[in-house]
Parts: sequence; structure tokens; C-alpha cells
Amino acid sequence: MHEDIEFTLEETSEGMNLALQHLEKELQKVRAGKASAQMLDGVKIDYYGVMTPIDQTANISTPDGRQIIVQPWDKSALGLIDKAIQAANLGFNPKNEGEILRIQVPPLTEERRRDLVKKAKIEAENAKITIRNIRRNSNETARKLKKEGVPEDECDKLETDVQKLTDDYIARVDKIFEIKEKDIMTV
Repeated sequence: MHEDIEFTLEETSEGMNLALQHLEKELQKVRAGKASAQMLDGVKIDYYGVMTPIDQTANISTPDGRQIIVQPWDKSALGLIDKAIQAANLGFNPKNEGEILRIQVPPLTEERRRDLVKKAKIEAENAKITIRNIRRNSNETARKLKKEGVPEDECDKLETDVQKLTDDYIARVDKIFEIKEKDIMTV
């Protein structure tokens, strides 16, 4: 097999795998029925002039499925963290208890669950679009290689292999979404 074809196939697989990892990371932010520290991912505070994720300024724990405890290492950051969580519009109202923030995670309504499923579906569709774009780029590379004199049957095999990879990764995206949807809709 031509080395450019092997490289293209490896690069394609790597790109699709990164798309899948990104999807999983984004879906962790979509709230299911129980509290988790990932719900606060992406929330940042202006910590001494640097926008810093709160998980780098505080200990975040979930003592049970209905609450999140944020305990800053620097007590002076408590107010900043409180404001940042409220500004992030996550639907949480942190309670400042002096040394910690206690966040009661309200139970999800049926309507809110449906909205979260829609959000998760959008993330899954974005992952599929990324995977299809990677397939398109790989097929363009195969056509270029064909023009450069690489045997036609090797280029055709590359396109076939890329399609198999695409189908496999699309199926994985569907499976990940299906699991997340079930998690969100479970009361």
C-alpha cells in the first residue's frame, strides 16, 4: 500500500476519533438528572487578571445527587465564583455559606428534559458533520493521489476504507447520543 494512503487513513481515523472525544466532552456539560462537577465546566472567573476555570480555583464535590459544593482554596474568590455561576445562566442559585457555595440542583421538568435532549442532539449532529467533513477531505486527497500516479485500485480502496470508518463513527455518535438521551429522560 502506498505510504500516502496509509497516512491519509491514519489521519482520517485520528480526526474522527477527536470528533467523538469532543462530543463526549460536550455531552458531559449537558445536565442529566443528577448533580455532577462537570456541570460547572466552562464557568470561569477573573482570578487576579486571568480568566480561570473555577475547577482550578476551588474543590468541587457532589455529596449527593441533588447538590454541588464549591469550596475555593482562596476564600476571597468565593464572591467571584458565586457571580460567575449565576452569570453562566445554568439555572443554579448558589447559596454562599461563608466558606463554601452550596448549589441545590433543582429536579428537571419534563419540558427542560426535552430541551436538554434537543441540545444533546445538536451536539451529536455537529459531530456527524465534522466526521463527514473529514471523509470529504480524505476523498479529495484520494483523488489527488490518483492524479499524481498512485494506482487507481489503491485510491479506490482508500475511499472504501474511509467510508467504512465514517459509517463506524456515525454509528458510535448515534450510540453515545442514545445513551445520553436515556440518561436525560430517566427521572
